[in-house]
Amino acid sequence: MAIQSTINALKTNLQARIIGQSELVESLIISLLADGHLLVEGAPGLAKTTAIKALSDGLHCAFKRIQFTPDLMPADVTGSDIYRAEEHRFEFQAGPIFANLVLADEINRAPAKVQSALLEAMSERQVSAGGSTYPLPNPFLVMATQNPVEQEGTYPLPEAQLDRFLIKVSLNYPSAEDEKKILQLSRQLEYSGEPATTPISLDSILDARKEIQTVFVSAAVENYIVRLIDATRRQEKYHEPLANLIRYGASPRATIGLDLCARTVAWLDGKDYVTPAHVQAVAHRVLAHRLVLSLAAQAKGFSGEDLVNEVISAVAVG
Repeated sequence: MAIQSTINALKTNLQARIIGQSELVESLIISLLADGHLLVEGAPGLAKTTAIKALSDGLHCAFKRIQFTPDLMPADVTGSDIYRAEEHRFEFQAGPIFANLVLADEINRAPAKVQSALLEAMSERQVSAGGSTYPLPNPFLVMATQNPVEQEGTYPLPEAQLDRFLIKVSLNYPSAEDEKKILQLSRQLEYSGEPATTPISLDSILDARKEIQTVFVSAAVENYIVRLIDATRRQEKYHEPLANLIRYGASPRATIGLDLCARTVAWLDGKDYVTPAHVQAVAHRVLAHRLVLSLAAQAKGFSGEDLVNEVISAVAVG
């Protein structure tokens, strides 16, 4: 599989440039191949912007960055009709969302109407303006970031909007050993610049998506995926201590996303079939941000990741 080798080489290259954030790199690749979007939460300086910029360097694609601020307007993201007085007509001026890779930096700093404009475009893959519809490019990937500190003056994404992100990743600080490697890499790049790479064509990404669609999912694994989702909704049926900890469970969109991400991981792993291990490898990233915790769970200090752990432990593989 030449395409598979090429994609894995891109992943290896990204991991060499984004040290200590392997989960972020893998999630970017999975989101791109699974035709989804990624939400990243982490403190400043953890290579969020660097990661998607490095991905754009490895692809023949258009990359745009949108800095979300409280005074941003929806038209600043999607574009708008501009009146050409000399020609007596309106002309659509495309916004920065018209790119293959879009970084929505600090999405929670923009008001709800701007967030909705972005999320609608993410879902519909098109923008409407002045009675006309303009399709977004394909592939189309949005990586939105959130800063967990300095929450004053922010607009948290509602649960219904969070569900539109295929994957959410929470970043931690790198280890001391990785920090040393980052320092050495920074010095190296300062003198020699970024290493030259051969960008991958967008057609190769689309071909990879077609191959991923052919990855086999057995009835047993399908049942396992459905039971995992069902356990987030009917907790007492699978594990009594889970009862009343989850107010709202994962949606059918999560079921589809978990299946697609598991197939993507299997494909990247060189397999033409999905195992329960592939499902578990992405379960936290696909499910945790979609769960609405009860007050009891919050009082006990549970996080979405904690409850996904409990669900995985409670649901039998066979």
